[in-house]
Amino acid sequence: MADERDWLLERFEEHRPRLRALAYRMLGSLSEADDAVQDAWLRFARADTSGVDDLGAWLTTVVARVCLNLLRSRRRRREEPLALDVRVPDPIISRDDGADPEQEAVLGDAVGVALLVVLETLTPAERLAFVLHDMFGVPFAEIGPLLDRSPAAARQLASRARRRVRGQAPVPDPDMSRQREVVQAFLAAARDGDFDALVAVLHPDVVLRVDGGSARESLLLSGAEAVSRQAILGARLAPYARLALVNGAPGVVVATPERMLSVMAFTVADGRVVALDILFDPERLGALDRSALD
Repeated sequence: MADERDWLLERFEEHRPRLRALAYRMLGSLSEADDAVQDAWLRFARADTSGVDDLGAWLTTVVARVCLNLLRSRRRRREEPLALDVRVPDPIISRDDGADPEQEAVLGDAVGVALLVVLETLTPAERLAFVLHDMFGVPFAEIGPLLDRSPAAARQLASRARRRVRGQAPVPDPDMSRQREVVQAFLAAARDGDFDALVAVLHPDVVLRVDGGSARESLLLSGAEAVSRQAILGARLAPYARLALVNGAPGVVVATPERMLSVMAFTVADGRVVALDILFDPERLGALDRSALD
């Protein structure tokens, strides 16, 4: 019995990186992604898969269903907010000199925080259709049954999601060194309280999102001047700021030896910051892996 379970686990582990990457894109939460993959493992361990020809496709379907149910449940629980409702997805932090293999497996192709923020605005069905088809190449003939819809209807959902992503998710500069220079220039200007230098490094329509969770106030600002003023107000934390990779792109982690204070994800396009997403929620920050900072 133990040998059979070990064999099943070995087969499952071959697919875990891809399943975790899928769940992260679907949920924007590392803890929920791990829970979804664990749920898939328990179902796999109990199921008779002797007649399954493509185990990877079968497991992808299982994880997709779990994530879809979680998204629908999350949507039902979310009441009309009394305060500003800003959610920044869980960031993946790695050293500025490169991500480790496990993080690279989760990130796969570029999946910046700004893109995940847009995915949060999609309906559960739109998100599933877009993520499965556009990011993982699952055919609509397989996506439709997951949503109890025809393949043509699933295609329409993905198309609608794609238009929103293209319209709202900025495409980062491909040059990582240029992105890093812009982030460093932002940090230097914020530390010096140089308002003009901050405005110069920000796109005129830059968007700032700050997710404070339930314990702190969230914030949504747009425009270079408004964001610059906010950056100067936060300059007191500058001594604790350090460069890191956030979802594979240059970003900033603000941390003391005892705890993480914030994670800042920058989206740089055409040499300027077009989006700045900050996780400021102490509860979620405490759950992040900070080993890359040691």
